[in-house]
Amino acid sequence: MIEHRTAKPFLKWAGGKSQLISAIEKVLPANIKQEGFTYIEPFVGSGAVLFWVLNNFPNVKRAVINDINEDLITTYRVIALRPKDLIFALQTLQNEFHALEANEKKAYFYQKRALYNLRSADQIMQAALFIFLNRTCFNGLYRVNRKNEFNVPIGSYKRPTICDAENILAVSKALQKVEILCGDFEQTLKFADDNPLFYFDPPYKPLSQTSSFNSYAKDDFGDNEQIRLRDFCISLDKLGHAWILSNSDVKGANDSFFHDLYRDFQIQRVEARRSINSRPDKRGKLTELLITNQAPMPEGTVYVVD
Repeated sequence: MIEHRTAKPFLKWAGGKSQLISAIEKVLPANIKQEGFTYIEPFVGSGAVLFWVLNNFPNVKRAVINDINEDLITTYRVIALRPKDLIFALQTLQNEFHALEANEKKAYFYQKRALYNLRSADQIMQAALFIFLNRTCFNGLYRVNRKNEFNVPIGSYKRPTICDAENILAVSKALQKVEILCGDFEQTLKFADDNPLFYFDPPYKPLSQTSSFNSYAKDDFGDNEQIRLRDFCISLDKLGHAWILSNSDVKGANDSFFHDLYRDFQIQRVEARRSINSRPDKRGKLTELLITNQAPMPEGTVYVVD
């Protein structure tokens, strides 16, 4: 039955955190399953950790999500408020796309990408185009240029699932207890109550100058922003608020940036598999960092995530 469907991310997402959930679970505050708490995710992305929390912790009093990407947040809000209208628009796009020959699919994709970049459609169609492009573009990548134009090329999918109606309805139901914000990550502090849990998944620091997939938003999240986020985490720690943060393991590239930045907190390496690279030989397992102000993990622990 649809009402029992477990909500899961409705997007493909570079760096999505489904793989890291088992490692994140190991560093949760000890009292998280016993006491009511507010879950706060200032960089929500595809929401893998959000939906895991909502599905597995019935003692969540409420959740707060935020992202700087206005198009992403518009899509979350449309799913929360008008899921059936969105499903109708997605089903139309899916039927049209699947009926086309391969050469026609390419033209259709770029037509819809141009329409999306105009941002002149109503919110329902804009959200539908967001999901359509995510499901049909190369590797589900989200990338924009300085003009905030989505510029990822078409992928090689023949009959991708564009409209997952059951999951859209399940996500809509899950989002009814979620406050949805759009803007800078620091605005989430005002929603922290006496027992919040923050999870940060900011844009990752590139492992090299050539490893970045360009911009997730029209404004870069560079080293100065990473430092500002660290300062925010220090403020949360002083307030007694629990937080967990993930980021790239640049130390493997002889860069101690994060180990210096978060030297007063707990840092562990977590193995994960990443497939966002145009070259297959560059895909595979790599280590990422899991940083927290919670109790230390066993010395030298590396959590392997398949």
